[in-house]
Amino acid sequence: MSPGIPRKITLATTSLAGCFGCHMSLLDIDLVLLDLVDHVEILRSPLTDIKTFNRQVDVGLIEGGVCNDENLHVLREFRKNCNILVSVGECAIMGGLPALRNDVPLQECLSEAYLNGPTVSNPQHVIPHDPHLPKILDRIYPCHELVKVDVFLPGCPPPAKAFFELIASVLEGKNFQLSRAATRFD
Repeated sequence: MSPGIPRKITLATTSLAGCFGCHMSLLDIDLVLLDLVDHVEILRSPLTDIKTFNRQVDVGLIEGGVCNDENLHVLREFRKNCNILVSVGECAIMGGLPALRNDVPLQECLSEAYLNGPTVSNPQHVIPHDPHLPKILDRIYPCHELVKVDVFLPGCPPPAKAFFELIASVLEGKNFQLSRAATRFD
């Protein structure tokens, strides 16, 4: 990071239907995090346990696909509060592994999970429908099908170098262009 960059950006992160691997990859930038401390302020993130927005942020990183109404609410809140919304990882970009259920009707999935599975013990034959539980959507949606996404950061998870390149480009006021070196694993 160039020491001459006076700009400081605000950042928010969240995870929807995914494994939290993208957040772990973000943390893999290791000591570079120390270089970013003076340039990045995290305003909302599970990494800081801050769960609400107190003002508009420059960049929002969202990982995971959308599988329930709570995920949809969080995604829409992020879109409203982030100047740049970044879909991070294959789950956010394409639905990822959770989207494997998209070829099976929702009722069939629920029946298998709560009524007919080989290890299920449910004498009342009830599929949970508590109003306090998030309502499961008909399928897993990638984020860009539901809100405008500005940047896609591919990978499962994206490598740490890709996160650094993204943050550096925003700090420098440049359009983000992921380098080939950031996605090579050799």
